[in-house]
Amino acid sequence: MQTNGRIKIPSAEDRDGDRDKDKDKDKDKDKDKEQYEGAGQDSSPKSPTVRGHRRKTSLKSNGSIGKKYSEAVKEGLGEVENDVYKKREGHNGQPLTSVKSPEELEDHSEDEKPLGAKKKNKAALKSGRQAGAGWQTSKYDARPHLQSIERRSEGSDLNTLAVLMHTLSIAGLLSIFFFLCTIPIFWPIILPYVIYVLFSNAGTSGELSFRSERARRLPVWSLFASYFPARLHRSQELEPTRKYIFGYHPHGIISHGAFAAFATEALGFGQLFPGIVNTLLTLDSNFRLPLYREYALRMGLASVSRESCENILSKGGRNGEGMGRAITIVVGGARESLDAQPGTLRLVLRKRKGFVKLAIRTGADLVPVLAFGENEIYEQLDPAQHPWVHKWQLLVKKLMGFTVPLFHARGIFNYDVGMMPYRRPMNIVVGKPIRVVQDQHPRMDYVDEVHEKYIEELTRLWDDWKNTFARERLDEMSIVE
Repeated sequence: MQTNGRIKIPSAEDRDGDRDKDKDKDKDKDKDKEQYEGAGQDSSPKSPTVRGHRRKTSLKSNGSIGKKYSEAVKEGLGEVENDVYKKREGHNGQPLTSVKSPEELEDHSEDEKPLGAKKKNKAALKSGRQAGAGWQTSKYDARPHLQSIERRSEGSDLNTLAVLMHTLSIAGLLSIFFFLCTIPIFWPIILPYVIYVLFSNAGTSGELSFRSERARRLPVWSLFASYFPARLHRSQELEPTRKYIFGYHPHGIISHGAFAAFATEALGFGQLFPGIVNTLLTLDSNFRLPLYREYALRMGLASVSRESCENILSKGGRNGEGMGRAITIVVGGARESLDAQPGTLRLVLRKRKGFVKLAIRTGADLVPVLAFGENEIYEQLDPAQHPWVHKWQLLVKKLMGFTVPLFHARGIFNYDVGMMPYRRPMNIVVGKPIRVVQDQHPRMDYVDEVHEKYIEELTRLWDDWKNTFARERLDEMSIVE
């Protein structure tokens, strides 16, 4: 070293020695990094380094722990003290800490949770699209100018027309057909068509070749669903690589909620359950009705017969064996419609085990669906007050296979008497799937076991959401038969 007063001027040799020391320090740092850093298998991300040990917010995955943590920070939970979940010591006496799990962080971010997620024991719901939202923002108002201010909240004439069209679809299309039969020029077309309708198996083949997604997405169905209004809610995501049988409860009078949720895209079924093709089932006799069968087939409906169910769940789909397909069965059937009273929920389910056997034979998961408000949109004679009428209805059901509920609601131009349903909200809640073990010859004890699990999940849906969607109920849910 050469000195010049107090200032030391390093020589060339000293400068070379300092560089060697810096290289040694860098090597030591690299060794420290290797203790925390390693290449993951299959090109997975590396472990956090010493400097950046705390994970930053993930910009790609909305479901990562880092994302949940950043959300908690925004809510004022990002303090260091709140990050520590437990403090304990290891076997060598060193202090150890644990970070809060994603589930616990989710409990604090209540503002960003979906409906019902504030309670730990209550499954969160994700809702589908709101039907009619586009029409509400439209400048066009089809309500009559002479309508009173109080009744303008009842909705527009377009909603009423959409519901009227579907409610009278069978009667209207049959009337058109019989009118065409009176015109001789159409006879060469009508005769072959009638023969085709009688021998066609389009409703039971399971091919769904007449199904039209364009027809299911027409704006008229958004008007139909927003008439009540109706809303579809999901408890849990469903894997598109499995089969499903949706059990819809209750039947109600006409099952308007089932049609809006599972025969159209008005409530966003495809949005909530992507990759799943759902088919709403109806009576096989409906596919022998001229013109109406074309309407039903375009909407993706199929027969509720055993042959139809097995064909749908064993054909097509992702693997050609029904994977990714689903069917919706209104389990209570026509018998349950006789007990459809506002403020009550009486289900015909205890002896209905055919759909459980079908699920086991085809390997399809069972998904209970509870429609709050389905019984509210019509009123009918109370069986307790008119027992003889009720017995006559049961006799017709036994002999003819269908029933005749004596119901009424509102009219087209009045709000007192008519066949138009009341404008009362419907909330269709889809429960969690019940896995089954496929067996071509199911044992009755296993059928009973799966049936009980189904009833338990359906009861859970009622208990969790009755205070949200059935506040004005007159009675609790009961299984009458």
